[in-house]
Amino acid sequence: MTGGRRGRRWALAAAFVAAGAGAQDRLPLCEACHGAGGVSQTAGVPSLAGQPKLFLETQLVLFREELRVSPQMQPAVNGLTDKEITRLADHYAAQPARPVADGPADAALTKQGLAFAQKHHCGSCHLPDYRGRQQIPRLAGQREEYLVESMLAYRDNRRTGGDTIMAAALYGASDADVRALAHYLARLR
Repeated sequence: MTGGRRGRRWALAAAFVAAGAGAQDRLPLCEACHGAGGVSQTAGVPSLAGQPKLFLETQLVLFREELRVSPQMQPAVNGLTDKEITRLADHYAAQPARPVADGPADAALTKQGLAFAQKHHCGSCHLPDYRGRQQIPRLAGQREEYLVESMLAYRDNRRTGGDTIMAAALYGASDADVRALAHYLARLR
């Protein structure tokens, strides 16, 4: 993201907060980074479309309360009420998820990622089709580079506000395993 785009997004966030914008009013702010309908076209920024409502609510509360730290998200959620968080979560949970994987699947990486997911029973929590449930996120079709960074942050205990189960699940995973798993998950429908 260029400095100019980042600056415009910060200015937009500040304007929405200053105006006391509600949930529906904040959708353009959310979509400036997370994409139209919550389908991210921006590297490193997750798609929100199709995520479980409870997961979205939880993450927004964690950001608002600064238990999950993100310089980009704190201004965007500043002042959101619980009711507004619920409305935003309802909106994005109802949007159709659409994979945005860059390029075709690499057969070897896909095979390695599938083997890792099966060995570590990832589908036990995230469900066999990786659509997520309750407070557990959808992984199918999520941005690949975002999955890599998130999983490495969990593995390396750099993720604030996260579930320790993920740190344990990824303990000992190599960077190559994480990249393969992200490659596999990003291409699921």
